[in-house]
Amino acid sequence: MNCQFPIIQIMDGDGNLVLKEFRDQISGDFVKKAYKQLLLVRNFDRKAISLQRQGRLGTYAPFEGQEAAQVGSALALSKDDWMFPTYRDHAASITFGHSLPKALLYWNGRLEGCIAPEGKHIFPPAVPIATQLPHATGAALAEKKRGTKNAAIAYFGDGATSEGDFHEGINIASVFKAPVVFFNQNNQFAISVPIQKQMNSETIAQKSVAYNITGYRIDGNDIFAVYFYTKKALEQARNGGGPTLIEAVTWRYGAHTTADDPKKYRNQEDNNLKRASSDPVLRLERYMKNTGLWDERLQQQDLEEIHNKIEHAVKEMEAFPPADVNDLFDHVFETAPWNIQEQKNEYFNHLRGETV
Repeated sequence: MNCQFPIIQIMDGDGNLVLKEFRDQISGDFVKKAYKQLLLVRNFDRKAISLQRQGRLGTYAPFEGQEAAQVGSALALSKDDWMFPTYRDHAASITFGHSLPKALLYWNGRLEGCIAPEGKHIFPPAVPIATQLPHATGAALAEKKRGTKNAAIAYFGDGATSEGDFHEGINIASVFKAPVVFFNQNNQFAISVPIQKQMNSETIAQKSVAYNITGYRIDGNDIFAVYFYTKKALEQARNGGGPTLIEAVTWRYGAHTTADDPKKYRNQEDNNLKRASSDPVLRLERYMKNTGLWDERLQQQDLEEIHNKIEHAVKEMEAFPPADVNDLFDHVFETAPWNIQEQKNEYFNHLRGETV
């Protein structure tokens, strides 16, 4: 265990509170809301994988096992805050208000899937690793300059800490005290590379020391720890205290994407151990049973409602008008240069059966 940055836990794997100072802040309504959201995103994730295997969705990045990290942090945001997700953070963006059909459209390669609902500050998912961190810092500094209390949150994995954008984003945020939270989901693998092979630091949280900013290392499968420490970081940001680096230690059960085979580099027996000891959904379920909040009938109602909601989203996604192939050519430059125009002409000549 790292002495400077031990893992902070509010609720243990058996659903018992181990940090009592937050007891009075955990309402029954919040617990039920959080649990229902965990069920929604877990079932969404499983449905998306099924759709991909059926050829109804493109390559997909699953997140099962990381739900508490994403849902808990997104629930801590205020409605006018900014969210900068990666390609794996659709549980966070859905929790923050992104629509299910558009989340599915994104995984079908549709431009429309990147467009957030009106009034929501959700950036398109960042596929290049760590590029969203400087963007989040910039948005946060813009809000600071405008004199608002709005903050930004940037999500990234452990692999992103090996990128220069990680250091540049945090350094600028530190110097100018940008109201931004850097939220790391340490699932302990950057695709096939375990964290021990990509950095010599004992933790990610300790990297906050180099930039003289607040750092927390939390149990990323404990939705209470995620929610309260993200909220604490956001409050500090809003009140001029500058950025925070949060390392949420978690685990992803599935592959890096549906194009990946994790059995080649990861012991799959670890999944069974993680599910039994620290699954984020089961942990909150155990807490509800321990505190008298559990209602089997209500859970079944929630699951039925979630099933219908997801199926409706799939139908809406599949009923969407076909993509306009002109989008491939018309939105690269303001005025298409000759080579782009030539490619476009060749494509449409091919469709008409003409030879070039």
